This record gives sequence, structure tokens and C-alpha cells, in this order.
Amino acid sequence: MRRTRGHGTREQEPRRADRARLPLRRSLLGRLLAVSALVAACSVAATAWIAVQTTSGAIKQEQGQNLTADARIYDTLLEYAARNPTWDGVGATVRKLARESGRRVALTTQGRQPLADSATEPTAPALPPQASAVVDPLSVDTVLAARGADGQGTGADRIDPRAVGPFRLSAADSRALRRTADDKVACLNRAGIASDVVVGASGRPRVQIVGNDPERALGTRCDLAALDTPTRSERKALDALSELADACLKRQGREGVRLNNDLSWGDPAPVAVPGEPGAVVPRPVPAPRDAPAEQAAPSVEMPELTGENDRAIASCVGTARSEQLSSYVASPALLFIGDEGGATLPGFDLSPTNTARIAGAAALVLALTVGASVFAGARLVRPLHALTGAAQRMRDGEQPASVPVSGDDEVGRLAAAFNDMSAHRARLEEQRKAMVSDVAHELRTPLSNIRGWLEAAQDGLADPDPAFVSSLLEEAVLLQHIIDDLQDLAAADAGALRLHPEPVEVRELLGQVAAAHQARAENAGVTLAVTATAPGPALSADPVRLRQAVGNLVSNAVRHTPEGGRVTLRAYVAGPDASGPYASEEGCGTVVMGGGTVVIEVTDTGSGIPADDLPHVFDRFWRAEKSRSRRTGGSGLGLAIVRKLVEAHGGTAEATSTEGEGSTFALRLPGASEQGRRPAPDGMTTAF
Repeated sequence: MRRTRGHGTREQEPRRADRARLPLRRSLLGRLLAVSALVAACSVAATAWIAVQTTSGAIKQEQGQNLTADARIYDTLLEYAARNPTWDGVGATVRKLARESGRRVALTTQGRQPLADSATEPTAPALPPQASAVVDPLSVDTVLAARGADGQGTGADRIDPRAVGPFRLSAADSRALRRTADDKVACLNRAGIASDVVVGASGRPRVQIVGNDPERALGTRCDLAALDTPTRSERKALDALSELADACLKRQGREGVRLNNDLSWGDPAPVAVPGEPGAVVPRPVPAPRDAPAEQAAPSVEMPELTGENDRAIASCVGTARSEQLSSYVASPALLFIGDEGGATLPGFDLSPTNTARIAGAAALVLALTVGASVFAGARLVRPLHALTGAAQRMRDGEQPASVPVSGDDEVGRLAAAFNDMSAHRARLEEQRKAMVSDVAHELRTPLSNIRGWLEAAQDGLADPDPAFVSSLLEEAVLLQHIIDDLQDLAAADAGALRLHPEPVEVRELLGQVAAAHQARAENAGVTLAVTATAPGPALSADPVRLRQAVGNLVSNAVRHTPEGGRVTLRAYVAGPDASGPYASEEGCGTVVMGGGTVVIEVTDTGSGIPADDLPHVFDRFWRAEKSRSRRTGGSGLGLAIVRKLVEAHGGTAEATSTEGEGSTFALRLPGASEQGRRPAPDGMTTAF
């Protein structure tokens, strides 16, 4: 015994070694710490890089190198300069823009003399050396103007379209043209053409057709030419502009031009004739978008429009416009946009102090990350260690114990699943231990019948005639089939149960089962009867398997019926919907309707089954009474075999019971005509 214990101890040593904790570098906690440290380092590096990039961008924006967000300030001041000849009174506009944007806005002359400043300090802080932009309506910054609030943009000569100068209409002319425009819009609307009046910077209204398709108005009686007629002030301004352009051209030794109302030159109404030279296309130049339309053709002779002359004319017209508008717009001014204090952000300098700060912040983040990882890792690994220990104890044959469930997270669900598996394994172990008694229960019934007949012959109560021997042989064959059914039950679970169907007379089969169990029923004081007297319904089934299933039900009924009770076997044909029999008990086998279902019932007047236990009666290894006595008997394997055998025939097994009154077990099988049309259940093999 000592050597045996010592040998067992030596066998336990490798298992105990298996339970030793893994090295930190191989453990889940170590890998979690490594990954957390790596993630923290990458996060610190990424955060530092993003901070540098963001800070640099903010610095550039504060220094005036990125004024996309300040385009509205620039556009507002540009509009003020285009509409006013001086910067007098711009202070209110500057202060309003500063309040709305939260920035400092300052304007100075090109000599850096202050014009307006939103700084509230008595002594304004020094302005940065570089201006944010130059506000000049005659030379617009095209990038900022394109991003302005109104999105008007500029022409090719970079003159703000809101700078109209002498082309601005008087109030009387504007009202008169507006009335004409309203009349034209009403006319177009009556013609079914949607349009509206748009007033330009000079005060001249124009009719805008919805869809920007002016040709739609040509077929109407609404003549829009009246709106194209220039006023007296516009003719005067256009003549002055033409004189300035001619003077510029004459200084270059070129001929003068006559400008059209839209500030183009050349033929105002060209007509292109294919194959005929001399058609002159007007050359448009930048102009106010509400400039008057074309008028009568110029009365002067036009110069030859070559590419060189065209460029010279465009340059002189642009110079003439700037000269004409210079007295109507404000002079160029420098625009400064910064913070409220007037200070600018310094460049990002990775000095030793800044480097030390970054390193300290990174070390703090790493320390916090490692600490949090250790805490989280310990909480994560602790239940895993408990699961590992419980699994190893189960492997060593120790009594399985449940592990604590910490929560409803993934680890908690894993622990709950492990507990369910452990409990299921314990139930399977109990079922395995009870297998011997379950097999004994299934073998007891035929062995008891054989023993009863042999004892009767030994006592002289029965003659060993051929019928006697045939009965014993039949019980022996049934015994062999019961033994085989234990294997067949596993085969049914695997889907490999084989049947040998043949025509079966149900009344005859019930009589055989009743005869086989008659002796046992008499010994128990129970009346066993078959109610059908006429030939019963016919069906195609395996007679041995079916007799085994009905025999299990009869044996179970006799065992649970008290002395003086009754067990009745009957069969009838139910309709396709299984709602009830087509015939009475006596006439149940006279006709088998096509598609009918044969129902075999075993009814007893026993103790009944509680309602809570009724759903489990066909479960394998289940029994309502855990004690095994001569009266209560088996362990629940018989009814499980009944269900498998009936399902193999394509039928179903049902049970109804009233506690204290008795139970009825019904086997529903397809009739002879219906069974030929039904496929065998999945996995079942039918041999003919």
C-alpha cells in the first residue's frame, strides 16, 4: 500500500507542475502589459506630433499666413472702401467686426499711420511687422475675394465690382428704371416665364429670368430693350472713360476706340456670316456686373483688332477705369488681424525645457497606463486562473466545483458556461452510473415473463406443449431485441436505425402484446384488455419494433396501476388532421381511409402523472419516482425507446394524464396508404 501511494504521488507531481504559474513573459498579464505600454508610447508620440502640427497651424493663422477664416472681415472692409471715397467713419465697422470675430482688427495707411483699431487699451499694442492683407478695391486679393461672404469675386482687372464710381444712378433714375423693370417682370410672368428684378451695385435694376435662359423672352411682347438704355449720367461717365482710354492709346501711338455700354469695344451687335470676313467679335473687359447693355454702334472708325492691339486696348481700358474710380474709392490700407491683446504666438521651439516637459508628460502617461493595465489585467486573469484550476481538478478526477461568476462580461459568461458544462458533466456521470440499473429495467420484463412460464411448468400449472414453447421462444426473441435496442437507441441518435416494415394487423399485434403481459397483469391484480373485436386497421411497420414499443407502454401501465385497476389497449383510424377517429371502437378497423393516421392507445386507471412531470415522461433516463421498488420499477429508458421507435416509423408519441385517475399514451402512425407516400425520418433507413 505504501508503494502504491508513493507511485500515485509520483504520478501527481507532473500534474501539480502543470498548475505552476507561467512566466510573466508568457502569461496573459505580461502580454497585456507589453501591449498597453506599446499603445501608450504610440499614443504619446502621436499626440505630440498632432500637437506640434496643430500649434504650428494656429501660429501661422495668428501671424496672418492663413486668412481663410478672416475672409469675411476683408470682404466687409473692401465693400466699405468701394462705396466710400475715404476711410472716415470706418471705426464703427472695425469695432463691430472685432466684436463678432473675437479678434483684433486694425487698419493703417500704407505708411502705417493708424486709421482704425479695435484695441481697447489706452495705448494700442504694437502691430506685427507683416500685414494680413491690403484693402484696395482697385487691386483686390483674388484668393480672399473668392472666399468672401457674398462670393462675388472680381474681374480679370482685379477691380471690385462694387466700385462703380460715376456709374452710380441717382435715386430718381433708379426708381424710374425699377418701375420699368417691375412692368417687364409682370409681363413675363403673364407669358408664363418666371423672372425677378435684381438691383446691382450702381442701383440699376435688371430682369433676371429663372433658369438663366434669356432667349425665352425673345418670343414675347415684353421688350426688355428699355432697360438697356443708358441714363444721362451713365453716358457722361462712359464718355469720360472713353477719353481716358483714348489718351492712353494715343500715348502709345495707337488709334482711339469707342467703348460700348458694357465696356467692351468693337461692333456692339456682331452678325456672323459664314465665309464672309470682317465680322468683329466684341472683346469684353472686366466691368460692373450691372453695367448698361449695348447701345448704338460707335460712330468712330474702329482700329484693326489684332492680338497686340487687343491687349493694348484692354490694358488702357483697365488703367482708365482705375484712374476714373480713384477719386470715388478709399485709398489702399493695410489690414492687421490678431488676438485681442495684439500679441502673436511664438514659433514652437523644442528647447530643453519643452523637451523635459514632453518627456515628463510621456512618463506620467506611461506610468498611469501601466498601473491601469496591471489593475485591469489582475481582474481579468484572476477568474481565468480559477477556471484553469477547476478544469485541472476535473481532469484529476476531483469533484467538480463551480467557479464564481464576477459579472455579465465576457469572462463572467465564460465562467457561467463553464459552470453549466460542469453541471452537465456531473449529470452525465450520474446517468452513466445509472446505466446498469436502466439496462436491468429493460431486461426485467421479458425475463420475468419467461421465468413465470417456466415456474408454472415446473409447478405443473402449464403443459410444455408447442404453444408453451412458442411463447417462451417469442419472449426470448423479444429479449434479444430489447438488448439490441440499447444499441439501436444509440443508432437512432446517430441516424442509422434500420427498420424492416411489412403489413401488420394492429388487432393481432395488440393481442400478442396483451398475451405476453397477461401473466404479469394477473399477478398484479390488473385487468388487461383489448377492446377491438373486428379486424383492426392495417399499416406497414416493423412488427418487432412496434410490438416492443407497445409492450413498453403496457409494462409501464401495469406497473403504475393499483390492484383492481384496468389497462386497455385500443386502435382506431384518425383523419388527416388527427382531430378524431373515423369509426367507433368496435368498427375501428373496418375501413382505412386514404391518408388516415392509425392511433394506438394504452390507457390505465393508475395513479396518473403530475402536470409538471408530464412534459418529461419521454426523456431518456427520467422517472417521476427516484426510488426503484417492485411496484414502481424502472428508470425511464423504456419510454425514451418508445419515442425513438415511433419516430423511426414516421409517427409521434403523446401522453395525457389526470393525476389520481390514470394516463393515456397514444402512438400516432401513418396508415398503410399514407406511409408509402411518406419519406423516412432524417437518418432512418428502411429496408424492404
